Amino acid sequence: QVQLVESGGGLVQAGGSLRLSCAASGFTFSSNAMGWFCQAPGKEREFVADISWSGHYITYADSVKGRFTISRDNAKNRVYLQMNSLKPEDTAVYYCAARATQTAQYDYWGQGTQVTVSS
Repeated sequence: QVQLVESGGGLVQAGGSLRLSCAASGFTFSSNAMGWFCQAPGKEREFVADISWSGHYITYADSVKGRFTISRDNAKNRVYLQMNSLKPEDTAVYYCAARATQTAQYDYWGQGTQVTVSS
């Protein structure tokens, strides 16, 4: 059974930091690219960052470049999102997702973790 479980969300003041973690199981983690997405109230889910299976190829949404860092540990089946210089507009539920290498579609999704940034 595939599971993606996010953790690390919470309430933080603007300018603060959070580190999200996503624990994966039930599939070959090291063969999949991983992504982070966010969804704010009343808005569609948006792409945040993606990392290849090897960690060598990384992409970010323009809105988080220079502030967020995605990383992974294939030995621990985990992907991380280090979030620095947080802004109130970063407030959202954050989801991790997995996609097979060479495909664009994310097949597996976690339940999400809430990030709230106060001004």
